[in-house]
Amino acid sequence: MQKFILKLFPEIMIKGPSAKRQMTGQLYNNLLAILQRIDESIKVAKYSDKLEVYTPKEFLPEVREKLLNTPGIEQILEVLQFDDMNTIEKIKVKVRELVADSLEDKTFVVRVKRSGKHPFSSIEIEKTVGGHLLANSKAKGVKLKNPDVLVQMELIENQLNVITAKYKGLSGFPIGTQGDILSLMSGGFDSTVASYLTMKRGIKTHFIFFNLGGMAHEIGVKQVALYLWSKFGSSHKVKFISVPFDSVIEEIFRATPPTYMGVMLKRLMLRAAEKVADEMEIDALLTGESVAQVSSQTLRNLALIDQVSNKLILRPLSTMNKPEIISIANDIGTRHFAESMPEYCGVISQNPITHGSFKRMEKVAKHFDYEVLDKAVEDAQHLSINEIVDDITALAPIEVVNDLADGDFTVIDIRPEEECIKTECETLKIPFHKLKKEFEKLPKDREYLLYCDKGIMSQLHAQYLRDAKGYENIRVYRPKEEQ
Repeated sequence: MQKFILKLFPEIMIKGPSAKRQMTGQLYNNLLAILQRIDESIKVAKYSDKLEVYTPKEFLPEVREKLLNTPGIEQILEVLQFDDMNTIEKIKVKVRELVADSLEDKTFVVRVKRSGKHPFSSIEIEKTVGGHLLANSKAKGVKLKNPDVLVQMELIENQLNVITAKYKGLSGFPIGTQGDILSLMSGGFDSTVASYLTMKRGIKTHFIFFNLGGMAHEIGVKQVALYLWSKFGSSHKVKFISVPFDSVIEEIFRATPPTYMGVMLKRLMLRAAEKVADEMEIDALLTGESVAQVSSQTLRNLALIDQVSNKLILRPLSTMNKPEIISIANDIGTRHFAESMPEYCGVISQNPITHGSFKRMEKVAKHFDYEVLDKAVEDAQHLSINEIVDDITALAPIEVVNDLADGDFTVIDIRPEEECIKTECETLKIPFHKLKKEFEKLPKDREYLLYCDKGIMSQLHAQYLRDAKGYENIRVYRPKEEQ
């Protein structure tokens, strides 16, 4: 079994005893929910200042990836554990067996953290083990500062943990410790990054989408919401709510002066989101707005927008500039989604007001028929996030092919990694974020099968290409062993 030692986010450690216990317990439960989906043999152990994870080696890469993206973890130590290490003699022999070969022609230093009662000090361990390694390896020498190799250990009573790798965790609070929020999700850079930041802060983040662009846009937003949840928040089930807003747009054009349309649209989105949040017993709303990024996001216009809701409205990007937001999107893997996502909120404004009037806004708002908005909320579709793929498939199912012998196909591997699946058919490598442009260039007389690891991304993109572009020669490939 491979072992991980998880150091908790420092803000957890400075909480009072009750809050600390609650947050540590929540993180423990979150990890159990996430890791036991991989395999039930994976174990999690809870301590007052850390958690430990034990996994069979065949699941090591997948477990490591999950730990790196779980809120609440500050540092991840990958370790080899040895028990009954009650003498320096045993310790030095074991460490030599593990690291001597890796020291050839390199400088090294030994560092030890020790807890419990021992007849020797940490410094004595470092000196003895270091001397033993120097005498029994082809190391260049000991170097106390900036060595080529750091031999790092923790001794807890008689248990020796030799640290083989160290990673920076996601930090933040465990999801489930800070309540729920409803994120107004457009699928672009801003709303996806804002949603990630609340998830990282331990807030259970649900998604509400106002559909202005048809099925293709909705599929795109569902795709990125599913990605965020799967990567950072899958310890908890959340909702995806889609509100049909086409009739609301029609009413805005009928009842609203052109200069106030943008602000009015945002007000109506907040008002609708508040109604849904009330039904879900959620106290706060989330938007990706950044001060002065567009006309509706000046301080005055944000104040006009907030006027329609009594909910707490969080805007974690409010002081960020676009390059900062794009940088985070790049780091968390949502940039490719956002770059291909249409932006509809700004297209309805003509000469938009940048410093709206409260009195004028009050008069404008009275002309709107709010029964249209109520009907849109009533017609909203509520889904559990994990039901998204089934929902899209039910709308217009994309055929799944399990055996390539059933036809003459070209398989397109849409995974973002460089690795490409090997099959007996013609195989192309087109990452999903390039698929829309590159697919247009392919011969139209071929049958294409999209492939990804679990069939989720391939199903969504096949559906998009069929609905938005009209392609009928496209299906999904799921090898039988992946069913």
